[in-house]
Amino acid sequence: MSHSSKIFTTAVFVAALGYFVDIYDLLLFGIIRIPSLTDMGISKEMVKTVGEDILSWQMWGLLIGGIIWGVMGDKKGRLSVLFGSILLYSLANIANGLVQTVLQYKLIRFVAGIGLAGELGAGITLVAELMAKEKRGIATSLVAGIGLSGAVMAFVFKQHFHWRTCYFIGAGMGFVLLMLRMSVFESSMYQKVKKEKMKRGDFLMFFNNADRFTRYLLNILIGLPTWLCIGILVTFSKEFGETMGIKEAIDPGKSIMYAYAAISAGDILIGLVSQYFKSRKTALYIYISITLLFITLFFLPAFNNSAARMYWICAGIGFGTGYWAIFVTMAAEQFGTNLRATAATTIPNMVRGMLAVAILPLFKWLRLYTDYYHAGLITAVVIMSFSLVAIVLIKETFGKDLNFTEV
Repeated sequence: MSHSSKIFTTAVFVAALGYFVDIYDLLLFGIIRIPSLTDMGISKEMVKTVGEDILSWQMWGLLIGGIIWGVMGDKKGRLSVLFGSILLYSLANIANGLVQTVLQYKLIRFVAGIGLAGELGAGITLVAELMAKEKRGIATSLVAGIGLSGAVMAFVFKQHFHWRTCYFIGAGMGFVLLMLRMSVFESSMYQKVKKEKMKRGDFLMFFNNADRFTRYLLNILIGLPTWLCIGILVTFSKEFGETMGIKEAIDPGKSIMYAYAAISAGDILIGLVSQYFKSRKTALYIYISITLLFITLFFLPAFNNSAARMYWICAGIGFGTGYWAIFVTMAAEQFGTNLRATAATTIPNMVRGMLAVAILPLFKWLRLYTDYYHAGLITAVVIMSFSLVAIVLIKETFGKDLNFTEV
């Protein structure tokens, strides 16, 4: 293997492991939500409400952290983010294992959210800039596909360890990964731009130009179904099941495990689909269609009438939303090198943050006027409509040369 091939392989491997640990921690609260809150003395009636609040705090951390790490990735380098973010969320994981009150839980999940925000965008940006444009989609799909399986491990550990121990394990994995990162090199494309006198990592540049703002907004809208599905439908599958008359107890942790196992497979496959059609948009159309199909099945009580079916529908929804890799890759491909890390880091975290800013508030507001089931259904229709329009309007980026800058 040549020296350059080793650099590429190492970058993909370490980025994938980084995202694995990131997803483990990101989804861990959803998986251990019920046992952790119950253990802390929260009543059964309050677990849902308190869980939504803690999840919102985590998502606000991701939203703010996405801006911080994105700007740093273009100003200081992609590697600075990969080191800083994992150190912060590893320390936060230790603190999470020690929380005693709901307020502490909220604050630490907020800090963890800030740390988690930097991992994927910086990793995808680095891999995209290192890889040949013909293989870029496959490489980033491997990063996301392998990384997303971290949710499966989180569920497995939840089955065998106390919820506090699960957080400590996450911290340990983070520190091990920190050591592995020593072997990764900075992007030469970024190093070249760093020597030139130009604005780098200026977040306001997304808003001072109509074309750039449109690109930015469309990318965010494309990603919304992922967190509609995971943050609402899958995470609260137990509550949806109860309102739909499913008599068996549904384990939301198991729903998340099924969904993310399928997301992982979908994310690896979508790189090949995109490569086959030589089109990111065609791959998106296929996957959004699958997502629509399984959301429809989710809200059909005549079909979704048992715990087993709920788990498999969550898997189908997961597979359909397994376009996260291509979505983030497109975000990186849409913008110049001096703004690329900021775009690739803030856009997915804007999507995650929208769960706290827009999707959950809409869901809660609708529940004031209708029941849990119909509030979820209307929320799904609204979010999917915005996303479909964005996919139609977004520009194709397959095979795009990334050696350009924003002015």
